[in-house]
Amino acid sequence: MPQNLPLQIVLFEPEIPPNTGNLIRLCANTGTALHLVEPLGFSLEEKALRRAGLDYHETARVQVHACLADCLEALDITNSGARIFAITTKGSVSYHQASYQPGDILLFGPETRGLPNEVLEDPQISARIRIPMRKDSRSLNLSNAVAIITYEALRQMDYPDLA
Repeated sequence: MPQNLPLQIVLFEPEIPPNTGNLIRLCANTGTALHLVEPLGFSLEEKALRRAGLDYHETARVQVHACLADCLEALDITNSGARIFAITTKGSVSYHQASYQPGDILLFGPETRGLPNEVLEDPQISARIRIPMRKDSRSLNLSNAVAIITYEALRQMDYPDLA
């Protein structure tokens, strides 16, 4: 996967097909890449995923990885200098306070449980960030959360390659 993309979006064990379909569409429209880490809670051929992604499947850069280690190896984080931002409700930094740069990796967990502790504690994680919300709330919809943070990161980079 080319490293000259503005962002790499990684979904760790996504569960809900329409969320992933929506994100295929987002990635196609923003020039970002989407990486899916298995196991997936659905088939990539599922009707709900294809419907949400419309006809963007052909223009989106989507890659499936057997595990997170394989994904990070494919992204060559050791040599690329890319930073990994783990998005979690337990994050200490708000997403808008982070400073993003081209090639950064945005790592999101599964819809029903978020990123597991062993992923959050990985020394390769540069920062744990969050989206502010009410104290009594659990989380936002995954595709909404990815869109919010993706567009903030792209805004900070002055929307590379976007009209």
